[in-house]
Amino acid sequence: MTAQHPNHRSTRLERTPDPQLAGAVLDDIDARPGSATSLARTVLGAYVRDLGGWIAIADFTELLALLGIPPPSTRTAITRLKSKGVLHAESRSGRAGYALTEPALAMFARGDPRIFGFRQMVPGDAWRLLSFGIPESERAARHQLRRRLTAIGCGTVSAGLWIYPEHLAAEVAAIVTALELDAYVTSFRATDPVVPGSLRQAAAQWWDLDDLATRHRTFYQRHRDILNETTDRNTFARFTLMLDEWRILPYIDPGLPNEMLPADWPGPASVHLFAEARQRYLEPSRHRVRTLVEKP
Repeated sequence: MTAQHPNHRSTRLERTPDPQLAGAVLDDIDARPGSATSLARTVLGAYVRDLGGWIAIADFTELLALLGIPPPSTRTAITRLKSKGVLHAESRSGRAGYALTEPALAMFARGDPRIFGFRQMVPGDAWRLLSFGIPESERAARHQLRRRLTAIGCGTVSAGLWIYPEHLAAEVAAIVTALELDAYVTSFRATDPVVPGSLRQAAAQWWDLDDLATRHRTFYQRHRDILNETTDRNTFARFTLMLDEWRILPYIDPGLPNEMLPADWPGPASVHLFAEARQRYLEPSRHRVRTLVEKP
């Protein structure tokens, strides 16, 4: 791997200019897909923002009930989201409800390009290497850094050296800053990988491609018949459950170039499936939500 930087020097990782965004990065990878909290977050990001960022408690409970979440679980999810700073209580026109916080709005906006616009690398795209030596006194933060780097699609070259596409640099920087580890981290822009063996072999060592392939295949098998959906009443629930499961994939999948992937890589099938479903069902689902919350 050839590491490059202007003047051929390494650089300390640039800080994100938005500290609220940095904190949000640490929050938005923790909810398990299919859980009440995860589905609540998906509804907030996909639909409540479309309503202006506020929703009445009764309407929110009804929406989650359509997804199979009972009211007690919805209340628990709301409590968790309030504690994480995603929601705050706010009444409007005599109705009790919740509004999205500014950090949450920034978090969802940052996630939109990932979730709704899967990005795959092509030959010639740059990489970034992340090198760190974190003291034992910061062991907990070091563990969190490794966990979160994995969760956004970074690969492990060695214990203290990670690799990821250059277009993920801002996300990585936000995580490092939020964990207060800037002093221990150096990054390098890199091109022209030179590795023992083939690039496919290297990628299989740096990322868990077997697990990622299984996730893509599972997603495709579970949702492949959604494009046959013709009942408007079911569209909101089916698409939202699909979106909730999908949102993890474009984070853990870095979008490696084809020359680094197995010939039978299943990623394109699930990417295409979600893109088609989004094109067909996102706006009708938003319309159903608006109809529900605007009813007399």
